[in-house]
Amino acid sequence: MHTGSMANPEYRNGTWGPAYLIQGPSSDIGVLRLGPGDSMPNHLHEHCDESFVVVEGRASLWVDATTRYDMTLDQVHRCEPGEMHYLVNDSDAPFRCVFIKSPQSPGDTVTIPWTPGEPVPARP
Repeated sequence: MHTGSMANPEYRNGTWGPAYLIQGPSSDIGVLRLGPGDSMPNHLHEHCDESFVVVEGRASLWVDATTRYDMTLDQVHRCEPGEMHYLVNDSDAPFRCVFIKSPQSPGDTVTIPWTPGEPVPARP
């Protein structure tokens, strides 16, 4: 049995970013907080999928630098292995979601620089 809490997570960037709540052995579970204007870099995972469950606010999820999804309260989204994804809080309120990466794949993240409005980047 593994347990975690979203009460006081240790966000990567102090008050925002990802924070892992449970890691391994079969999946990683965490919470992502983005303040207004914050974003997670465009990236993909080679071997795991990543799911998002929105628990607060609204943000945009860009998949493969071509398709924008509105992430709103209670929605669930999943990116498959190899799908690029970029998250940005383009609202004026905090955004939080639970993320689940499965299977656990440490070192599986490939960052591919891109922001909306730029040409679709080449995959590595």
